[in-house]
Amino acid sequence: MAARSLGGFGVRVALVAATVALWELVTRLASQPYFPPPSTIASRMYTLWFSGPVTHVFFTDDALTMLQPSLGRLLVGWGAASVAGVVLGLAIGRSQVLSDFLDPLIQFGRAVPPPMLVPIFFALFKIGTPTQIATIVLGVIWPVLINAIDGAATVDRQHLETARVFGLSRPQIIGRIIVPSAMPKIVAGLRLSLSLALIMMVISELVGSNSGIGYRLTTAQQNFLIPDVWGCIVLLGVLGYLLNSSFLLVENRILRWHSRARQYA
Repeated sequence: MAARSLGGFGVRVALVAATVALWELVTRLASQPYFPPPSTIASRMYTLWFSGPVTHVFFTDDALTMLQPSLGRLLVGWGAASVAGVVLGLAIGRSQVLSDFLDPLIQFGRAVPPPMLVPIFFALFKIGTPTQIATIVLGVIWPVLINAIDGAATVDRQHLETARVFGLSRPQIIGRIIVPSAMPKIVAGLRLSLSLALIMMVISELVGSNSGIGYRLTTAQQNFLIPDVWGCIVLLGVLGYLLNSSFLLVENRILRWHSRARQYA
């Protein structure tokens, strides 16, 4: 198992190295000013963001000023959407009346592009962090909500009947039967929503913001700082990878029992 994991890691590293080498070769041969080679992008990223003191874990002041607001908005927005989506999803999934009544509203809401509602948020909350968080919440709540509804609605009836036979109260049934049964689908929705949260974070910072990665990306575009633009893009890709990898570690711990159950099924 360990040898297989190390082998898979080696393959992934080799694939990334080959991709970067090909990228470097193609961009240098093309010599296009709008497509700088990765070595130029990496050098610019190091100068701007990763040449700080050891006490700041090598982050520069510019990096901290840019990353802290963005990550704060992302985590607050994603956390609020996750809590609301799970709670509402479990309630709707266990109530046929609520499901029939709210399903058209849910389908309507998820079809509305969140960026189109930014002007409305400006009118409600004014320009600033509340508008950005509201944009993130509205953009990422739907995968969590829909997966929670589906997970709660498909709980095995035998499990529920057994719980009632043993005299479990409604809160105990929710905590011991419904939530664990729905957890695989809930976690899948949370993982998808985390990726969307990164996208919505950037979108929320493109207009009416004075800090964050999206603001820095817009400023670089307006001033034709092409390596800076690509640096922001690469940074977003790295953040997405780190967030997904961190979530997978948590998911493996939360759903360890589910993986074992599937092995013995």
